Amino acid sequence: MLKHKLMLGVAVLLTVVAVAGSANANVATGSIWENDSTGAGDATPANVPGTTPDVTFSVPTPIDFASGSLYTIGEFLSSGGATVLTGASQLGNTLDNTIFNFTGNVSVTTGQTFTVGHDDGLTLVIGGLHVIDEPGPTGFVTTTETYTGPSGTLPFQLVYGECCGAPGDLSISLPLNGATPEPSTWVMMVLGFAGLGFAGYRTSRKAVSVAA
Repeated sequence: MLKHKLMLGVAVLLTVVAVAGSANANVATGSIWENDSTGAGDATPANVPGTTPDVTFSVPTPIDFASGSLYTIGEFLSSGGATVLTGASQLGNTLDNTIFNFTGNVSVTTGQTFTVGHDDGLTLVIGGLHVIDEPGPTGFVTTTETYTGPSGTLPFQLVYGECCGAPGDLSISLPLNGATPEPSTWVMMVLGFAGLGFAGYRTSRKAVSVAA
């Protein structure tokens, strides 16, 4: 009976590890607010609304979105492989006059360069340092800037605004880092606990045999 309980416990722990590894993948979290001409035309952290976003999603790196013929929020997110978390009913709405806010962690090195293709404006902040400041409306351009802050794993914020009609484009590769233990580390921990549990099981069996 004890053996069965032990094996069940290990199975549950392995399931938790698998779920945790999936949930803590290296992705950025994104939020979208619609009908915001101010933020869409001036994509700065100060213009990110304090209200509940209309849509939230997660996206891996590289972040690479492009509007198509429909010019909708759903089409834009789908082009970049985003996973919609909330606001699925809004995906058919226009992309025009939307402001995006991406957050997460990145592992960066002093002197590292970042290149972004965008239509329209955006601001990239890493560890409180403004790395890219191009918040205003523009046709498609490519901007390259150098990060001059300290090396390490730091929080980032990327604010992107889409205004003034199609097209909408955003492409940037960010060194995302979930800043959580690797799944292999969790597995080793679980196997260690399982080994201790099995050793305890054998000890208890031996004690029972001696007493008998």
